[in-house]
Amino acid sequence: MIAAYPLQWPEGWPRTRSYARQNGKFSTRARSTMREMPKALTVMDGVERVLLELSRFGIGRDDIVISTNIPTRLDGLPRSDQKAPDDPGVAVYWRTRKGDHRVMAIDRYQKVADNLAAVAATLDAMRAIERHGGAQILDRAFTGFTALPAPGAPRNWREVIGVGPGVRDMATVRAEYRRRAQEHHPDRPGGSHDAMTELNAALAAAEKELG
Repeated sequence: MIAAYPLQWPEGWPRTRSYARQNGKFSTRARSTMREMPKALTVMDGVERVLLELSRFGIGRDDIVISTNIPTRLDGLPRSDQKAPDDPGVAVYWRTRKGDHRVMAIDRYQKVADNLAAVAATLDAMRAIERHGGAQILDRAFTGFTALPAPGAPRNWREVIGVGPGVRDMATVRAEYRRRAQEHHPDRPGGSHDAMTELNAALAAAEKELG
């Protein structure tokens, strides 16, 4: 089961260090009385671009999961009224008409909206292969985007955060989460993106269970 929130980064994909992320150059256009002016891209703009490009491959909305560190709306898409997360990475998972599971993940840019737009731009470039090279070449090109299952069963959230079975207080859980987050943050020695992803998923599971 792929989580739309928090970010579920695909197994085996490298991460971009926070200091190496760039400002995005994506924008939308807003009409003025004289000419079209560039306008900052929103998260929803990026989401719509991704959904549009996948629809051009014949992928339906029910077969798509857009995973980020932005809390989701009831329809499973990122909300547009949330604070920008520290980790702006995005991972887009989908199932093809043949039933194959694919993923494309980007964290090169400093904003979630720009990383979404980059996924959409990459999908558009892949579609050019379909137009000029045919379906067989496209299938081979997409081989590198196959979504791999994570090895082993996921650990219980209590084990990940480090609280016992008797703890039912979310304040205690969050305090332990913050302590673990300081240890596992990817910018700290010994930390990693994978550990932080697991920790964030554990906190979400705790909040769902304890309220």
